[in-house]
Amino acid sequence: MWELIKANRRKSIILFLCMGLCLLLLGYLIGSSFYPKGGGLIGLSIAAFIWFVMSLVSFFSGDSVLLAMSGAREVTPAIHPQLFNIVEEMKIAANLSSMPKVYIIDSRAPNAFATGTRTNRCAIAVTAGLLARLNRDELQGVVAHEMSHIMNRDVLFVTFAGVLLGSIVLISHIFLRSMFFTSGSSRRYRSGGRGAGGGQIQLIIIAVTILFAVLAPVIARILYFALSRKREYLADASAVRLTRYPEGLASALESISRTKFDLRTANKATAPMYIVNPLKEEGMKLSDLSSTHPPISERVRILRSISQGANYSDYQKAFSDVRGKGASIIPASGLRDSKVVTIRGASPEAKKESNKKKDARELGDLIRAVNKFAFLICACGLKIKIPPDFKKKSIDCPRCGRNVEVPFNELAALAAAGMVVSDEKTKDAAPKEQKQKHLKPITYKRKGTGWESIPCPCGRLNQISPSFSAQRVFCGDCGRKINIVN
Repeated sequence: MWELIKANRRKSIILFLCMGLCLLLLGYLIGSSFYPKGGGLIGLSIAAFIWFVMSLVSFFSGDSVLLAMSGAREVTPAIHPQLFNIVEEMKIAANLSSMPKVYIIDSRAPNAFATGTRTNRCAIAVTAGLLARLNRDELQGVVAHEMSHIMNRDVLFVTFAGVLLGSIVLISHIFLRSMFFTSGSSRRYRSGGRGAGGGQIQLIIIAVTILFAVLAPVIARILYFALSRKREYLADASAVRLTRYPEGLASALESISRTKFDLRTANKATAPMYIVNPLKEEGMKLSDLSSTHPPISERVRILRSISQGANYSDYQKAFSDVRGKGASIIPASGLRDSKVVTIRGASPEAKKESNKKKDARELGDLIRAVNKFAFLICACGLKIKIPPDFKKKSIDCPRCGRNVEVPFNELAALAAAGMVVSDEKTKDAAPKEQKQKHLKPITYKRKGTGWESIPCPCGRLNQISPSFSAQRVFCGDCGRKINIVN
């Protein structure tokens, strides 16, 4: 595995240096076009300085910049316990030393990406739409894919190369705009010499600079996207090895590609980070060089062609069957691993049928939890969503009209955790539509007199307030009865 990572790192360094040379050459040509005598070295020095500064920014805070650009917010396990459980599973399977931070993007478009410059400082971001749409096996496939990018050191390359690509595009745009808006351009090339020969040479330099300023961003994008596509295939292969269930990732890719929602926070700089291109290029007839991701249909066919096992060699065989006998994606070091990795069956949770109304309700609640809404259950069973800026001390229940006290000071502290609060007034009243008589009751012993979290087997953390004095409470999700012992 380490040989595979080293081979991946060597390719990243070569590509990064090629993009850096594009930046340096662009700086030299721009300097020469403005100041023929010594301007090239000045431009080269400025480009090198920009490269150095942007590399420092990328290394120390590139992940924070990309997460902020994507509108991602860090969340706690209480927001989505299943997501944290899957991330922890994949972290153990990938043998990472640190648990990645988990972020959720407030968007109905299903997608995900990973970022970070080091394995001990990385993050996985998923959209709320992804969590609402996918079952456990599918979500595990997506998380394993993103964890593979971290494990294979892809996130370091994407962070550095993405910022470097942005620098090349920015410098090119500034230069081209200056050529249109700067008057007296003849003075620039006349300074190269009083004779006609010096002026003609300078005109040629300016023409070459304009041409390269147009082509440099294109060349950099082609270099960036070409290796990004290969990394997607390699991350798919690693994800299959981590989950031992190719169908989970294949089904997730199909589900993500069928979405009708747009991921508005995505742009050309961040698009290559996502598991599926969020800019809707998949349906367009783009050349293979300009596409940020491999075709979804091809990735799915490869995953569903895997039948003998879940090792790298099994993925390579499926890849060759789909792309052609001569096609290769896994380095030779990865193919030398002869370990047999068996394919597992689907988990019981994945076989449950989706309920569109319930999924839509859970998506809404998840988005509100990410936005720091708090949830208070009325005695009639209705879950009341309270915004973070709510200031009133009580609220009338929309269903039964009961006046419910709002402990907003305590709720403000708990809202970020996305917890459901059950107050004394709920007593024995369980939500009628959620009460499940067949669920075995559980008993919880109070540890003190303050706010406490009661974990339900379904994964929900139910909160009881300091004033709670009832002998039982019902889970806000599954309706299970929880007996309270003081």
